[in-house]
Amino acid sequence: MIGKSLGHYRILEKLGAGGMGVVYRAQDTKLKRMVAVKVLGERMPADETARARLLREARMVSALNHPNICMVYEVGEAEGQAYIAMEFIEGRPLSAIIPEDGLLQDQVLHYGPQIAEALAHAHDRGVVHRDLKSSNAMVTPEGRIKVLDFGLAKRLAEAAADDATTRTLTGTLTHEGAIVGTLAYMSPEALRSGPVDARSDIWSLGVMLYEMASGRLPFQGKSPFDLTAAILRETIPELPTSVSPALRPIIHRCLPGRRDGDTSGREKCGRHWKRSGRRREPCRQRWRGR
Repeated sequence: MIGKSLGHYRILEKLGAGGMGVVYRAQDTKLKRMVAVKVLGERMPADETARARLLREARMVSALNHPNICMVYEVGEAEGQAYIAMEFIEGRPLSAIIPEDGLLQDQVLHYGPQIAEALAHAHDRGVVHRDLKSSNAMVTPEGRIKVLDFGLAKRLAEAAADDATTRTLTGTLTHEGAIVGTLAYMSPEALRSGPVDARSDIWSLGVMLYEMASGRLPFQGKSPFDLTAAILRETIPELPTSVSPALRPIIHRCLPGRRDGDTSGREKCGRHWKRSGRRREPCRQRWRGR
């Protein structure tokens, strides 16, 4: 693909590959700007219904316009290949900058509200991420969070069991009732193949906050089965004493101890996040406990 053109995008270099396709840095020859192009190619579902649904979801996500969300510019097909043209983001995944003992509290309190604001913007427009995780959040050199892959489910094709706990799982792509997401970040209702809505994203946000604050994931397991059992039955381990008193209750509201299907606590947390997301400075002050 390097050096070739896909529509009006000239492919320059490969950036990476994921469960749904290969991502390239490309030049938009019309607008003279750098973009990221995800080429779906052979990884697109063969079933035309699933293919159409995926492209329809991508077009819906392209309507999101928020400074903390990676913007989708175009969804199209050229030479038999489906592609998604997105904002090119310079930076590193959040997962790559979290040290073993966690981020500094000021960093958690800086990144957390930005992710929440991105979720609030999407949820208000009926878009649920379904695969929120630290590797899907880019941190720019200026410290801005950009959340990637809203609403775009990924496939785990024949992955080894010991790798499945941190890779993306799905049955039939985006089919209602399928398990969609990355196991370590998935909510209990998603693991039960129940309805997945904004509250499931709030759970995933709680996992990210715990990970940022402590340097480890809240639920552990040597196998997918063990990890699933931990998410469904266990309470989160005690947070380090260094974690801010203002942050602790937010994490616990996102990751409540009850696993009986009652998500009202997360729903309240979601409403709090939405209020916070509309007023960044007051939100950040509350997080800092001022």
